[in-house]
Amino acid sequence: MLRYNGVEIEDTFAEMFPMWAGRILITADNEKWALTAARTATGFAASIIMSPAEAGIEGMVQPNKTPDGRVGMLIQIYHTTRRDLKTQMSLRIGQCIMTCPTTAAFDALPEAKRRLKVGRSLRLFGDGFQKRDTVAGRKVWRIPVMEGEFIVEDNFGAIMAVASGNFLILAESQKAGFQAAEEAVEAISQKAQGVIMPFPGGICRSGSKVGSMKYKLAASTNHPFCPKLKKILPDSQVPENVNSVYEIVINGLNSKVVKGAMAEGIKAAVKVPGVVKISAGNFGGKLGPFRAYLKEVLELE
Repeated sequence: MLRYNGVEIEDTFAEMFPMWAGRILITADNEKWALTAARTATGFAASIIMSPAEAGIEGMVQPNKTPDGRVGMLIQIYHTTRRDLKTQMSLRIGQCIMTCPTTAAFDALPEAKRRLKVGRSLRLFGDGFQKRDTVAGRKVWRIPVMEGEFIVEDNFGAIMAVASGNFLILAESQKAGFQAAEEAVEAISQKAQGVIMPFPGGICRSGSKVGSMKYKLAASTNHPFCPKLKKILPDSQVPENVNSVYEIVINGLNSKVVKGAMAEGIKAAVKVPGVVKISAGNFGGKLGPFRAYLKEVLELE
């Protein structure tokens, strides 16, 4: 049996799949408004199962590292096709960033070969009064708005990234599991780069499985990991002493950063008293081609 800090680590893997990703650098006059725009632009984007995209906040960027010398926030947006990704980036920049006081939007994947003409599409909102310009060598559009003007980069990069890195925290109580999940999210936020956690606050309490046993659904509750069902299900994966399960889902620019984030999260979670076991969500390789084995992530023999 594999153990880390005294907690059982199931010998299993997180199943991951490719998705197209865009990365946007939002700048603003101060951190409050950069964060406001970032939170608004990444709303309703927890899972592609039912949300129009998957999205989340990656982290803050200091003013000395942004094109306009103002504080910035990085966000990532994911979709299954480039066309749909462009649509979501255009909608979220246009409706959630352009409308937010003092903000500008720049591409944060400048080396990506695939380019999406997002700013070029949004320029039409200027109704003919928009102007071409450059900011720190970047081609941008200055769109007149009532506040003054909105600056958006002409095009944005898109790359094939990795989605659905994950691990499950099985705990004796809801309190212990929730604390462990919060500690995991905090560790990932502080120590990992290039990743997002798309679920609310980085935590998913209602994990899903592919399809449904009873209804015509693309996904339904992950019943083997529902503690309330453990006494009535022959295939329950919930140990007798476990009464709460939380899932941490991670998307990232590549598999390396996702695995690194998983490791940071697990290491933080297992320090919380009451955590019984760490597992991961997979469907035997049917969902995606990438695998992150927990023992390899944690470098266990």
